[in-house]
This record gives sequence, structure tokens and C-alpha cells, in this order.
Amino acid sequence: MSAEFDPSEFVDSDFQAARQGSSGATAAASTTGAGGGSRAPSRVEVDSKVTEMQQKLVELKHAQQELERERAALEETRRRQSEVATGRQEMEQHLTRGLGLLEEAEFVARRDAEQMAKAIGEFQDALGKVQSIHEAGWSKDNLNVELTRAMTILENARMEWNSARLKFPVLSGALNADPVPSPGGPATLQEALQQKTYSELCKMGLALTWPIALIGLAIVLVLLMRHG
Repeated sequence: MSAEFDPSEFVDSDFQAARQGSSGATAAASTTGAGGGSRAPSRVEVDSKVTEMQQKLVELKHAQQELERERAALEETRRRQSEVATGRQEMEQHLTRGLGLLEEAEFVARRDAEQMAKAIGEFQDALGKVQSIHEAGWSKDNLNVELTRAMTILENARMEWNSARLKFPVLSGALNADPVPSPGGPATLQEALQQKTYSELCKMGLALTWPIALIGLAIVLVLLMRHG
């Protein structure tokens, strides 16, 4: 007699389990796709997004301001560096040129000072010699000798004076200074003479010429006495 029929012997349990799992996953995926893809963002989510964007904009603005400050600081540093470089080059040129000019001027001034000191000594010596001339102490015996000595002293002093005038223009300036006219007086001799009358001019001429006339008359008298 045949054995009793068992249906479980003809069912693959692994296949059935895999089929059921696949069907459940497909259904869950269909449900999730239908609900999540079509849902609109809520007002809370939009407000959150807006707040987040505003916060990012504020941070970006702060970052921009910080970059602007850094850029301004760098530009100021670059300007000061350029000013330092330009100023250094300019002052090096000015100081180098000025140093050369001052050294040359100092050399000339030192040389002039030495020459002036020498001229002062020579002037003092010449002045002492000129002041040593005393005509009151001359006699008939040493008159010619003293005259020769005095003329030599004066000639040497004149040479010292003319030589110093060529070296030091200040001496020529002091010598050639125009005299200051007296207040209210005539500026020149010609103007003074033009202001005189004819009689005053005759008196002035007589006053100037009478010594010459007197000398001439004395000579005539001496000659007449000799011939007589």
C-alpha cells in the first residue's frame, strides 16, 4: 500500500522566503516614493532656510569688511614703503651734493680765513710803521734819510693795501661806499656853486687865489731887489 502524500515535500521554502521579501521591499519603496517626492517644504523649513541664508550673508559681509580693512592696511604699508624708498634716494642725492658743496665752501672759507689772518697781521705791522713816522723829530741832517724812509714805509703800506683789496672785495666796498649827503644840503659841488651869486663866486675866487697872488708878488719883489 502506497505511503501517505505530504505536500511540504514539494514546496521550496527558500524560494518562498525570497519571494515574500522581494514583494515587501517593492511595496515599501512604492509607498516611500509616492509620499516623499511630492511633499512641499513646510513654512518652518522655509523660515529656517531664509534664516540660514541671512546668517551666511552677514558672515560674508563681515568677511568682506575684514578683507577691505586688510587691503587698506596693505595699501598704506605699500605707500609708506614707496615714500621711504623715494625719500631715501632723494635725501641721499641732496646730502651727497650738499656735503660736497659744504666741503668745498669750508675749504675756501678756511683758505680765506688764513689769508685774512695773514692780511690782518700785515696790516697791523704796516699801520705800526706808518704811525712811527714823526715829522716833528726830523732835523736838517737826517731830513733826506727820514723822507726816504717815510716814503718807503708808505709805498709798502700802499702795496699791502692794494693787494688786500684785490683779495678781499669787502675792502673795495667799504672804500667805494657813497657818502651820505647831509639833510637839506646840496648833493654835489656843482649844485652848491650853482646856488651861489656872482659876487659870492668872486669872493670865493679871491679867497682861493690871493695866496698865489701874494707868492707871485713876493717873487717879483725878490727879483727886483736882486737886480737893483
